[in-house]
Amino acid sequence: MNKFLSSLSLLVVACATTFSATAQEVKGDVKAGEKKIAMCIGCHGIKGYQASFPEVHKVPMISGQGAKYIVAALTAYKKGERKHPTMRGIVDNLSDQDMADVAVYYEAHGKVEGAPAPGKAAEGSARVAALLTKGTCVACHGDNFSKPIDPSYPKIAGQHSDYLFVALKSYKAEGQATWGRSNGIMGGIAKQFSNAELKELANYVSALPGELKTVPQAKFR
Repeated sequence: MNKFLSSLSLLVVACATTFSATAQEVKGDVKAGEKKIAMCIGCHGIKGYQASFPEVHKVPMISGQGAKYIVAALTAYKKGERKHPTMRGIVDNLSDQDMADVAVYYEAHGKVEGAPAPGKAAEGSARVAALLTKGTCVACHGDNFSKPIDPSYPKIAGQHSDYLFVALKSYKAEGQATWGRSNGIMGGIAKQFSNAELKELANYVSALPGELKTVPQAKFR
């Protein structure tokens, strides 16, 4: 276990350093991003909207998500590290500047000035606590799961449980042409758990207070 944690720490530092160096190259513009989200709002701008692949689940809330994580996720789709066909088709048409602009737009989208930040996550059952400890989840996502230790990691508190479950399972997928995610850190963590345990983790994190939301766009209100 100690060997795994040491390797995890090294991977975290290496990934964070590499991403930070890349992220500094392109600066996003909120106003420019607002003009580039037509391909996003059909799914992420409708409350309760569900995707049907690889199974039925709500699309993730991205308003309020960290910009650097959004760029990291979009880049992973573009590189083929995330294999969802719809997202890959969309991101293939985006430049690095486009991704940066869209990312800062959604980071600011729906934020309310003066709104209190989410507090520390409430403790779950002893079983959930044991699963969180086993996965060392707070090591990257923070104690309240809304303030990750590096901005290239996602806020996950309050995210849809069915989406979290599908995302976690996708890190266990290997050899799939159209779905799955390649990530050394998350793959190593997710493979420690059964799908039933991943569902428990997803349900717990989803019930936490967070900053993520779906803000309906004008055409869908």
